Amino acid sequence: MIVSNVSLSGCAAVSGALCAAAAGEGLHQGGAAGGSYRNTLSPTGNLVVAVCLGFIGTLGLMNNLLVLVLFCRYKMLRSPINLLLINISISDLLVCVLGTPFSFAASTQGRWLIGEGGCVWYGFANSLFGIVSLISLAVLSYERYSTMVAPTEADSSNYRKICLGIALSWVYSLIWTVPPLFGWSSYGPEGPGTTCSVDWTARTANSISYIICLFVFCLIVPFLVIVYCYGKLLCAIRQVSGINTSTSRKREQRVLFMVVIMVICYLLCWLPYGIMALLATFGPPGLVTPVASIVPSVLAKTSTVINPVIYVFMNKQFYRCFQALLHCEAPHRGSSIRSSSKVATKAVRGVAVTGPRRTNNLLFMVASLGQPVSTMPQLGPSVEPTIDVTKGPSSDNNKPVVSLVAHFNG
Repeated sequence: MIVSNVSLSGCAAVSGALCAAAAGEGLHQGGAAGGSYRNTLSPTGNLVVAVCLGFIGTLGLMNNLLVLVLFCRYKMLRSPINLLLINISISDLLVCVLGTPFSFAASTQGRWLIGEGGCVWYGFANSLFGIVSLISLAVLSYERYSTMVAPTEADSSNYRKICLGIALSWVYSLIWTVPPLFGWSSYGPEGPGTTCSVDWTARTANSISYIICLFVFCLIVPFLVIVYCYGKLLCAIRQVSGINTSTSRKREQRVLFMVVIMVICYLLCWLPYGIMALLATFGPPGLVTPVASIVPSVLAKTSTVINPVIYVFMNKQFYRCFQALLHCEAPHRGSSIRSSSKVATKAVRGVAVTGPRRTNNLLFMVASLGQPVSTMPQLGPSVEPTIDVTKGPSSDNNKPVVSLVAHFNG
């Protein structure tokens, strides 16, 4: 779930020292081995893993550095919601800098290179940054959802709520990654011996209780938050899709596409890792082989490459700045219209309890807003009009209320 590697219990295929490690006794080989850990992959397997890690590490480093460069260079990107995106990029960048190079070097040499202390540090650091990234994704989904349903317009200059969310992601991660340093489970070699993580294979009550908590609170809970928040957000958008059929349906389809991509990529990166960890913990010895474990390990590390693409470069605001950076010019603002349309919670709830004139749910309220869409002013190709239902029915038919949907498009 958290570090980009899954442990194995393939004692039948490895040496007695490895079997001792699976029992929680450690895998460290001293003496002639020079403080390294034994490896169970073939030279070809190590080469393939090294190439994959090198590719992932390089792309992840470039993508996340580019995000930070854009954020520092263009003031228009310095909004509270974008700070969450930067937090995700920082955690992913730290994985690329402080984690991937060591596993890459170990794969090229076929053994762990920085000793037992380095193994513990690697396991802790990668677990910490991985959980920060996962919790930040959940906080981001909640922020988008709460902005969408807030009864009042969000204050774009209020950083307090977002800073609390960022602090929460780091504190929450520390809560779950520090205990192995003090005896609740432990960090050690895993898989083919070229990476380190939580000791998934120890069958003690101490270790199993930690692994269950880690799986539930650091993988399942963030996933449920993401699915719930984006699901409710999508439902809110669907409720107002009757205003302009072509435009609203197009926006609805784009938001649905982004939500599906976010959920699929989350599951693709982390679910195989979580499943393999549980199999190594609760399955019979030898069920998870070194070769089988390395695939979820690599998939988990790809999150450092995928996150910037999904959450940043599919954001129109960031993309415009990226284009401006490539052409060495000022970014083109799509519109001066505010970029956080919100569905009024009070209004939505009131629809169900007010008189029969509002029995047509939210669409009655939306239909009474502004002038017909066909007479709306042209906003340019990068702006798609929707109706902002945060305002009551307008008596001025010459002043349409237009806004963009909840940070998905910058």
